Amino acid sequence: MPDITAVRTALADQRVETPSWGYGNSGTRFKVFAQPGVPRTPREKLEDAAKVHEFTGVTPRVALHIPWDKVDDYAALAAHAKDLGLELGAVNANVFQDDSYKLGSVCHPDAAVRRKALAHLMECVDIMDATGSRDLKLWFADGTNYPGQDDITARQDRLAEALHAVYERLGEDQRMLLEYKFFEPAFYTTDVPDWGTAYAHCLKLGAKAQVVVDTGHHAPGTNIEFIVAVLLREGKLGGFDFNSRFYADDDLMVGAADPFQLFRILHEVIKNGGLAPAAGVAFMLDQCHNIEAKIPAIIRSVMNVQEATAKALLIDDEALAAAQAEGDVLASNAVLMDAYNTDVRPLLAQVREEKGLDPDPIAAYRASGWQERIVAERVGGEQAGWGA
Repeated sequence: MPDITAVRTALADQRVETPSWGYGNSGTRFKVFAQPGVPRTPREKLEDAAKVHEFTGVTPRVALHIPWDKVDDYAALAAHAKDLGLELGAVNANVFQDDSYKLGSVCHPDAAVRRKALAHLMECVDIMDATGSRDLKLWFADGTNYPGQDDITARQDRLAEALHAVYERLGEDQRMLLEYKFFEPAFYTTDVPDWGTAYAHCLKLGAKAQVVVDTGHHAPGTNIEFIVAVLLREGKLGGFDFNSRFYADDDLMVGAADPFQLFRILHEVIKNGGLAPAAGVAFMLDQCHNIEAKIPAIIRSVMNVQEATAKALLIDDEALAAAQAEGDVLASNAVLMDAYNTDVRPLLAQVREEKGLDPDPIAAYRASGWQERIVAERVGGEQAGWGA
């Protein structure tokens, strides 16, 4: 049986990185619904992130997105984060919202456009130097819509050239996390469509290049936990972008569509040592809160990750291994189902109380008055976000 003290320690030590853009106005490509109290500046985003950490106790890092979080002084932004009890996490590049990138960014047939995209990636590494961030997260919308539109192999060559240049620019303690997405916005070919393509590029680059798994970026029915297990086995899982999708990539709250899948993923993470800090796996949220309140949605997402982790930690590994060794299919599955069907909310409430936190983070946030305060104070100016 699992050591409950070890389970509580693992849950207390767990860390989830929240996304700066999750606090702003964001949503689908069809419409973004603005909400009162939304941050207007990166500093205000950090203030909201500090509230999530205050009530969950496990979210000290905040990912940035450039240019959405562009400021004149990144060292000062990092200092502001530190004053709030936070630190700046992954720096996310943006090579998909400029008119120049209609036919791609680093894979574009025009060398001038490729140079422009590469310059932005290098700028992001400069920002990492100023903020002390470890991870550069790369996602490319590059691809083609029609057969014959461009040379598939040549585009892979251009991608490899850009990734190599960025890799060489990285500092000794910095990493490149390469994300993949099997379609959208390119509908015929996507230049990094799957984990195999991302893995192949990272393998050639070296130890500082790893794959990031976005849980919403897969075809329906994909066995994501298998991908996670293989990447962990190869030492190439750099992190997660946690979210959910029902039909295609929706960036919905993690665990909303299939909490059992999240549990299965975290089972493989734990079994293969990925939860240990030494593994270096970054557990990040990547979500757009379009119709739900931003801060409570992020708190709920963190709680969903915690609940799935707690259930995965409660799996009886000895019983599972014994049943697997005997080839007992039903008993093996029952061990997982017993853990999944456990109500872990009392356990997590106890872990929070041991950390001096309210056992119910959502209720604590609602009682704090922070939502009413930001709605009253954040009047005027331009709200952060991206329009649609």
